[in-house]
Amino acid sequence: MAKNVLGGELESCCTDPLTGFLRDGFCNTNHMDIGTHVICATVTEDFLTFTKSRGNDLSTPYPAYDFPGLKPGDGWCLCALRWKEAYEAGVAPPVNLEATHENALDIIPLEALQAHQN
Repeated sequence: MAKNVLGGELESCCTDPLTGFLRDGFCNTNHMDIGTHVICATVTEDFLTFTKSRGNDLSTPYPAYDFPGLKPGDGWCLCALRWKEAYEAGVAPPVNLEATHENALDIIPLEALQAHQN
């Protein structure tokens, strides 16, 4: 059973749009998840603009990949390193700690996540 950053059972992040590396609504991860998509965040306009400027456009739909494009307020499992980069730039989106996988703590201190919790 996957654990969250608080040590409890990992909760669902978002099912509309359906998120997660495994597209199961959870920020689960496995050895194939090179991006470590473990941060359950509520995306903001500032974050979407920031990540697009870094070459990862999350706001444009990509039907071929069944990706609807994100809008502010959507929940999404973000790459831990991208969230950390946004945090350091002052544009980190809010985080749902109960739905953020414990592996996030390998990259981001709990205190940083707690400072941005939903």
